[in-house]
Amino acid sequence: MNIGIYIYDDAEVLDFSGPFEVFSTASRVSKTPNLFSVFLIGETGKTVTARGGYEVNPTYGMSDHPSIDVLIVVGGVHTGEMKKPLVLKWITEVSKKANLVASVCTGAFLLAEAGVLSNHTVTTHWEDIPDLRKSYPKLEVLENQRWVDEGNIVTSGGISAGIDMSLHLVNKTHSLELAEKTAKQMEFDWTKNI
Repeated sequence: MNIGIYIYDDAEVLDFSGPFEVFSTASRVSKTPNLFSVFLIGETGKTVTARGGYEVNPTYGMSDHPSIDVLIVVGGVHTGEMKKPLVLKWITEVSKKANLVASVCTGAFLLAEAGVLSNHTVTTHWEDIPDLRKSYPKLEVLENQRWVDEGNIVTSGGISAGIDMSLHLVNKTHSLELAEKTAKQMEFDWTKNI
């Protein structure tokens, strides 16, 4: 199963590193070899400078990645990405083909701007909830939720909540046993919420 994580300049480091760690750890502790293939995607495939000056080399760009079963769009300083028609079009097109689409933190803004979220129940970082409600009034934006599952779309709160959501995605796509084993291996106290 291919897990593609979209990153960009000023993305929040744990927003992509947390989910990456969850899926790579799940593959490592699974009885099924290479259960998840997790990779980072940038707009061009060239180095991305995330928050704090953290430089990351995505494995792929938007034009050369393999098929994606689960798309995760991360948050951070997302406003520049929202002004890129090609990025929004790519998110829309990949979301139509993926089995699951997820966001961490303010990645929900990108999904909403791309039309992937319309009248869904969602969440985002607590600090950005008022802005998400104002910008996309048809969304029902929940507070105090680590993540919200709307079937094939899952959104999560800020930063570390992406780890909780990713463990939920392991449960959803494989099994609770593997999700719990992954959390234990990571020494992470998984909030299963909802």
